[in-house]
Amino acid sequence: MDLGLKNRLVVVGGGSKGMGRAAARRFSLEGARVVIVARTPETLAEAATEITAESSVPVGTFVTDLTAEAGRAALLSAYPAADVLVTNAGVPQRPVNYQDMTRTEWIAWFDAHFFSAIDLIQAYAPGMAERRFGRIVNVSASFIKFPQTNVPSHAARLALAGAIASTVRDVAPYNVTINSVLPGLINTGALREALQDSATKRGVTYETVEKEVLSGTAAGRLAEPHEVGDLIAMLCSTQLGYVTGQNIVIDGGTYTGLF
Repeated sequence: MDLGLKNRLVVVGGGSKGMGRAAARRFSLEGARVVIVARTPETLAEAATEITAESSVPVGTFVTDLTAEAGRAALLSAYPAADVLVTNAGVPQRPVNYQDMTRTEWIAWFDAHFFSAIDLIQAYAPGMAERRFGRIVNVSASFIKFPQTNVPSHAARLALAGAIASTVRDVAPYNVTINSVLPGLINTGALREALQDSATKRGVTYETVEKEVLSGTAAGRLAEPHEVGDLIAMLCSTQLGYVTGQNIVIDGGTYTGLF
């Protein structure tokens, strides 16, 4: 199915790896003009080269840190307008004892998972509304539906969900949608690193931790990044202009709530 994204300008945060890269690939295969954003020039260049080779559509790169206000300003200076925005800071969640959290650390998590997204939404959405087309998708986490112990990123992501909910109705009349995808356990380098860290701290094998994690998933497997990337692209299609303000879980059925 043609998603109607050919020649649309798409800005993808965290686009050099994992789910961000998977989304960028799908957009490029749809004929969109994609710019991937991340902190590391080498991985950005590699991702752009490989995606371009597959899609035959040039993929642009922009090196910046979206968790920093100056980094977001730099992106907006280079690309002041976009048709599609995928916010994804590329900062993995890590357990932190709440009793040990300082104000500075709280602000750092909110910079990573709240301001990195809401600042870009506020900057890009008005132009989208003027042009009568815009699609924004935030990469969040399924755990905002059932926050885990000592994971401060969940608090920041929940704040973002609330801010989006109070924003979508302002732009919906202008064919601008804002949605969030809430991935569960995805087979990314970040997840594998987290599992290895857990195994090392516990003095057990990686395979032991992986087996334990998989036993708690309804599907009995990890999702592949392309499954999330394809969902992101679908939400940005011309066909789904009536879907907005939604937090869409993609976790293989692990979350058991109705809402």
